Amino acid sequence: MIYTITLNPSVDYTMYLPDFSEGRTNRAVDEACSIGGKGLNVSTVLARLSIKNTAIAFVAGFTGELIEKELDNDFIIPDLIRLDNGFTRINVKIKSQEESEINGSGPVISLSDSEKLFAKLDRLTSGDTLILAGSIPKTLPKYYYSLIIESVSKKDVRVVVDTEKQSLADTLKYRPFLIKPNKNELEDFFDVNISDIDTVIKLAFGLKQMGAQNVLVSLGGKGAVLIDSNEKVHKCEAVKGDVVSTTVGAGDSMIAGFIYGIDKYKDYEKALRMGVACGCACVFSQGLAEKDKIFDLYNSIMK
Repeated sequence: MIYTITLNPSVDYTMYLPDFSEGRTNRAVDEACSIGGKGLNVSTVLARLSIKNTAIAFVAGFTGELIEKELDNDFIIPDLIRLDNGFTRINVKIKSQEESEINGSGPVISLSDSEKLFAKLDRLTSGDTLILAGSIPKTLPKYYYSLIIESVSKKDVRVVVDTEKQSLADTLKYRPFLIKPNKNELEDFFDVNISDIDTVIKLAFGLKQMGAQNVLVSLGGKGAVLIDSNEKVHKCEAVKGDVVSTTVGAGDSMIAGFIYGIDKYKDYEKALRMGVACGCACVFSQGLAEKDKIFDLYNSIMK
């Protein structure tokens, strides 16, 4: 079973404006509401690829109820921890000449609530996959992902990590199966500026030396680079197409595609290309991409 953990999910409220003026009343011409959070995005894309998975998340209030309702489908098993106070955050996304976001902070997670998550992790068994994606809420310790990985470290669970600098660094000693920094996160991690693909590869090898088994670096419109567990370098260019949105879900989609690819094809090259196909399909879509678009792009990459 694949499990995703989302510590701070969201309800994403997107407004479309022909023109946005700061300090004035602006009227949207269209709007949309969807659930968000990196782990839930991974779960959603896996579901659209017909892969059953379990979504573990903290939720609260009326927005938490919306998330619970939206997760009710044939391929996602919601395993939610309901908090007594506050409400799941609302992220406001403005689509105009430029894309802007205002992200909420989210509810307080108490120690007793946190312990409920670890109780859920007791059911994981050898061969399961655990995906940790997103930032750690300010009410939890920054090394929280390390605590999670340590709790399953004796079960031969395949762990995927996609998070910020220090939280990522804390997990590397546990040899996660996959980490997925983007170019900016790679620059921030090593405090350098990256100007060429050779530097990306060099720094990715640095993360492998620190403990990661596989390092997948997303490069936006330039595709992705993978350093696999055998230290082989794989590159895949992005597909050309009409960009619809660049703010939500492309990296999460890439993780879902890679895990789908490695499980189905048992091949790093094909897994990388499926990851890139999923990421590009998201960028070319309004929201997370559907299965047909993903496979159309994957087939075009494989030609």
